[in-house]
Amino acid sequence: MRDATLHGILEAFTAEAAGELAAETESGAEIPFELIETEPRGAGAALYCYRPLTGAFIEDRVELLSAMPSYLAAARALADHGGTASYLSERGGRRIPGAPRERADAALRAFLGRVFDERSKFEFDGDRFELAYEELERALYEGRCISSVIAPLLGVALDPETSELALGNGLSLVRGETVADAPPEAVWGTFAPDERGNDEPNVLIVLTSAQERSVRSPVSIARGRFRRVLTALRLFERGGYALGPVAWTRTDTGVWRPVALGHSGRPRLLTFIKADQEDEVRAFCNLIARRAPCGGELAWALARFEMGCERLAPFEALTDYLLALRALLEPEGPGSGRLAQRLAVLCAQPEERAALAERTAQAIALERSVITGLAPAATGVDSLVDEISEHLRALLRDVLCGHLDVDLRGLADELLVDVAASGP
Repeated sequence: MRDATLHGILEAFTAEAAGELAAETESGAEIPFELIETEPRGAGAALYCYRPLTGAFIEDRVELLSAMPSYLAAARALADHGGTASYLSERGGRRIPGAPRERADAALRAFLGRVFDERSKFEFDGDRFELAYEELERALYEGRCISSVIAPLLGVALDPETSELALGNGLSLVRGETVADAPPEAVWGTFAPDERGNDEPNVLIVLTSAQERSVRSPVSIARGRFRRVLTALRLFERGGYALGPVAWTRTDTGVWRPVALGHSGRPRLLTFIKADQEDEVRAFCNLIARRAPCGGELAWALARFEMGCERLAPFEALTDYLLALRALLEPEGPGSGRLAQRLAVLCAQPEERAALAERTAQAIALERSVITGLAPAATGVDSLVDEISEHLRALLRDVLCGHLDVDLRGLADELLVDVAASGP
């Protein structure tokens, strides 16, 4: 087996499909048969037998199968592979779809047809599944290799019932202990037990790709995609997320080689991704990957927000957060004194705007102390910085998701005019 992730996804899909198809036959649906003639023995008469047309039975139940929870993950996994056309050709496909997702759908039907070929009962058979999977994998990876890059994703824990959260295009979050041959440093390193409060294994972020053997391992691609997931998590929910400083890469089942990722912060919290959040997390990560800005004030503010997330002490991040907010809300410069009111009108209910404006003014005053090199000794500093970072995170998230216009300053000024016109 060269692709354990694909194997696990298809095994879950096949087992669920077996249950659904068996329920169909138990409720009265009949598998069509064809009468075939067999070679007679000696001078005897020709013999005939019935062959179940399981492929046709499966084709007639495409809607039933595509509604299964495991179907979407299986289709996504196969859509990432360029070898589905070869597999369909080997399985006798007459028309090979052009779109990757359509090829994946056709490949799933062909795969189920191979697993249950000429069977009148739908029961999951591990041996038949393995034979069918071996044929599929051989077609997908003929002349190619599997390159894998893994790294600890710190500050995240998956639901106990979830071993892998697939994000698409070969990228996934995996419970470290389920990767049998992963380097121990990746699974158990970076976090000391006393820092995390327990001895749970790390969640690994994994990029798996099929490529020509002459192509170098996609470490540079992995770095970029890992960082985008980190960005998405920081925007998705408050937390202390970071990548481990070292990743590991290998080809097929070869030796893992360490590669540097660089510093990305120190996690301070552990955020659980619940099972009912997984689809939302997947969709959000894909959305941020598509809509992440490449330039302008929004991109600059997002970069400053991430710099703040990676500071070791909260008060050290205050300037990063305020600079990001000024880029979005106070292009005239801090001398204008407009930041506090604009932030309050966008992020607080009417009855809470005065309090938020005052808190923002406190943060600006605190920044002056930090700039002079005086570490703040007053209590409540961390909570003040966290509050400012949360408002910044909310604005960035809403703009990237399309809930707010990118011209936040203009929007804030319009709201302030409306407030003034409405009177006390």
